[in-house]
Amino acid sequence: METRKKFFMECHLAGRMYHEADEVWEKLKVGTELRMERDLENRYDQDAVAVMYDDKKAKEAYCIGYIPKEKNETIASLLEMGWTNLFECRINRINADTHPENQIHLTIKIKKNK
Repeated sequence: METRKKFFMECHLAGRMYHEADEVWEKLKVGTELRMERDLENRYDQDAVAVMYDDKKAKEAYCIGYIPKEKNETIASLLEMGWTNLFECRINRINADTHPENQIHLTIKIKKNK
């Protein structure tokens, strides 16, 4: 059987309480696919990678948080080099009853190049 994706990393969603997660909270579930986008204008982190929820019905994108600073350097570099379709990012855990920094956890996989 051919492997189409390889595990890359897991992490929490950083900065969730400072961004737009509340606006789309009811749409965020385990398995929801998210998009990572390089944030070159972030004054707090030179390697900032925003995590985006794309609402296809409303045709809007929401920044729900960031890849944690201590884990974003490789992803940032690859996104800058044009590898925007290399990763698959999905919610693997969501819990509204915990601290906002631990409410959403992500699994990031590398997709096979076709």
